Amino acid sequence: MEQLQHTILQAWDNRSLLQQPEYQNAIEQVLELLDKGMLRVAEPSDAGWVVNEWVKKAVILYFPIRKMEVTEAGPLEFHDKIPLKSNYTDLGVRVIPPAVARYGSFLSKGVILMPGYVNIGAWVGSGTMIDTWATVGSCAQIGANVHLSGGVGIGGVLEPVQASPVIIEDNCFIGSRCIVVEGVRIGKEAVLGANVVLTQSTRIIDVSGDEAVEYKGFVPERSVVIPGTVAKKFPAGEYQVACALIIGKRKASTDTKTSLNDALRDFNLSV
Repeated sequence: MEQLQHTILQAWDNRSLLQQPEYQNAIEQVLELLDKGMLRVAEPSDAGWVVNEWVKKAVILYFPIRKMEVTEAGPLEFHDKIPLKSNYTDLGVRVIPPAVARYGSFLSKGVILMPGYVNIGAWVGSGTMIDTWATVGSCAQIGANVHLSGGVGIGGVLEPVQASPVIIEDNCFIGSRCIVVEGVRIGKEAVLGANVVLTQSTRIIDVSGDEAVEYKGFVPERSVVIPGTVAKKFPAGEYQVACALIIGKRKASTDTKTSLNDALRDFNLSV
């Protein structure tokens, strides 16, 4: 793996090397490992999540060495540089037409992919459902037993290469039309109500205690989050801007597979 990493970094620093079979083969090898789930753009460790920047670079380098090709799936036709994933039966993954997952993404056994989209470099854990019109962006990391509800948008990150991918940890429930981008991390078993939008600049405010506690770029484990607004002063006056409110913690008695409505009902809220 160290030799593979060294070869990728050489090609990154000197793009003329991409013409040589040795470097093309190294890039192809990285993509195959990603596709099989044997390598990840980011992975958990005892010290937290570690981003493998060289793997992201290999994904970016894959585009210039590929040629446009036509792919047919029944009556559907695609024209792209990146092939589609295949062999879903062997993977143990359920895919409902017209769902699409690109080669170089990994879907664990038990994943259900409704008519949504999974981009290159993404990793999706076992038992996760990607609901209708939900999208998983490039290199995003989605844990096990996660539910991405209808229309959820999980951002991708290939450019700039230094940016961290979005991370949704195990057993999270992401409500309809939520948007999570710019490397935001959602802790285990968190629940996001419908229409929550999270970027690195979004104020995430825990209002469940006597004093507000603010986060940015991170939602703590088991948090229940709903959309909110907060006052902000501008030259033209004071206006309300979007924020996210942590209204409490998921109770220990709540099943990790509970519906969003059940989780919010604990706090006498409905979304």
